[in-house]
Amino acid sequence: MFLNKFFNERQGFIDIDAEQASLFAKSVAGDFNPIHDIDAKRFCVPGDLLFAILLMHNGLRSHMDFRFADMVPANKTLRLPAAQDCMQLLDTNDKLILQADATGDITQETRQIEQFIRRYVAFSGLNFVHIMVPLMREQGVMINADRPLVIYERMGFSLSTLDFDDIELTLVDARLSHEGKRGQVDIDFAIHANGALIGKGYKRLVLSGLRPFEEESVAAMCDEYALRTANFMVK
Repeated sequence: MFLNKFFNERQGFIDIDAEQASLFAKSVAGDFNPIHDIDAKRFCVPGDLLFAILLMHNGLRSHMDFRFADMVPANKTLRLPAAQDCMQLLDTNDKLILQADATGDITQETRQIEQFIRRYVAFSGLNFVHIMVPLMREQGVMINADRPLVIYERMGFSLSTLDFDDIELTLVDARLSHEGKRGQVDIDFAIHANGALIGKGYKRLVLSGLRPFEEESVAAMCDEYALRTANFMVK
């Protein structure tokens, strides 16, 4: 299982250290958000890694909705839920971290689940430069360049079939709404297999600390993001 090196599992519990989480963010998701750096003061485990672990552990269903309730620091112990229609990933104090609601058919086929995970998290990792920056420019607002805070709130998808060989996720629409210093980005995507549409999905991000858009500040953020990406690729 390709995810095994990104978490530690013992008797139904998991924990993820900073090195594992950071490596997943960069090497699988292509996500170079500083919050996933090993030495980040506000380090958190990527939500897409929690999503991937739950999917690999309990299977891929035709219709799934995920709600991210709290951020996870490194080395926090979490309890894996059993496979059922409502699955809750909890910490040892029973605090909700991630809830998944699922209906429809199920597949436990490792190859298909791994492919779905890889395609989704790679698509998800493109959010900042390819989706958020154009939306912020269009709406005339931006996140705090010194302390960027973007929260992964929820995502979901519906599939008409679980019998696929190769899938591709493509952007359908993206919207940024805001009020005061808070905003949200809603992303819609299509899922194709062998050229045929087999599903659709959505993702929602919550933004904090919004301020008037400054082209120079955003350009600097994009340059820094590109530099971080390049530095990782040459390691």
